[in-house]
Amino acid sequence: MSVTIDIAGLPQERIVFAPSPLAELGTALHTLSEPGHHPGAHGWATAINASLKPDLADRLCEGDFLWRTTFSDILMGFAGLRDASVQPGATLTEDLDLLDKLDDEQFVTAALEFTCGAEHMYEAMLSPLSDPALRERAVELASARGPQQRRFTQRLLDDPPAVRAWMRRLFEDCEQAFFADTWKRVRGQLTADAREKSELLRRRGLAATLEAVSPSLSTDERCSVISVDKLVSARATAVDPAVGPGVTFIPSVHQWPHLLVLHRPGWRPVVHYPLAAREMPGALSVEQFQLRMEALAHPMRMRLCRSLARGPYTTSELADHYSTSSPEVSRHLSVLKKAGLITARRRGRYVQYQLDLKTVGRLGSDFLETVLR
Repeated sequence: MSVTIDIAGLPQERIVFAPSPLAELGTALHTLSEPGHHPGAHGWATAINASLKPDLADRLCEGDFLWRTTFSDILMGFAGLRDASVQPGATLTEDLDLLDKLDDEQFVTAALEFTCGAEHMYEAMLSPLSDPALRERAVELASARGPQQRRFTQRLLDDPPAVRAWMRRLFEDCEQAFFADTWKRVRGQLTADAREKSELLRRRGLAATLEAVSPSLSTDERCSVISVDKLVSARATAVDPAVGPGVTFIPSVHQWPHLLVLHRPGWRPVVHYPLAAREMPGALSVEQFQLRMEALAHPMRMRLCRSLARGPYTTSELADHYSTSSPEVSRHLSVLKKAGLITARRRGRYVQYQLDLKTVGRLGSDFLETVLR
């Protein structure tokens, strides 16, 4: 599974790296809503949440589904404008001005995608503002998501300009409350990363640049497609003449471990990526993660992991310990080794196996605690 972006024939200068204040605010709001996703930012999130005035905190709760469980496309509204030269603004005000340039139908369908959880509803480019059946369906789907989503959807469909003004004030109040200081702190880092990636693209080409952005990004030999390794399947194009050619890469300090791709029909694609940090492990491919989950799903391999977590064992030692045959143990060890969960070390005539605790720890502390219990 992956998200692919068609870039066949796209001039290199239309591959742009640029920070976005509004996108960074979105990731900051997500971190405040879901601090468990971002343990490295727990202290920052706790301090900001504690300092928010009750009125602002309440208003953030009203729209948090736009950034809490997912990331609404309206936070990268520049990509929906029919001008390929448009890129994120240098300030939050400039980004909000670009968002204001979207027409009501573009804004509403983008906002309702996650309010209603029904992206496929709008693939035909119809609008619930003009189609009564689609409007009714949008309210129905929003109601299924909860009363908060229903209220927001009803307000948005009844009076789009009022909701848009409400949202702009919300973001502006966030800037005044905490984001101005946050943006001042991270802006230089984001700008430097965008400049570095742009120079890398110029000197070494797309493949090397994508690898530097994230191990989850790759391209084919002809550089005609960008592939993003994710647990979803989707397609986008960066060469749609209706909106202008281009793909934008936006770095983020608050984004890790998320790697997001905007692939809305009629919008230019955007890759929203986290800045790499030295202490952060490399991204694991979906295929390798699946191998590890499947390897650990077998009860016998779970028991072997329990032994191998405590020290090195040979195949025959494990066979004796579990009263089974050496070929049976070898078969299970082969699966664990292919998944990268165990290491092998030769000692004379024997090969000893041991669980790679660092690798297993990345899969989750619950599993590690279970095998070490």
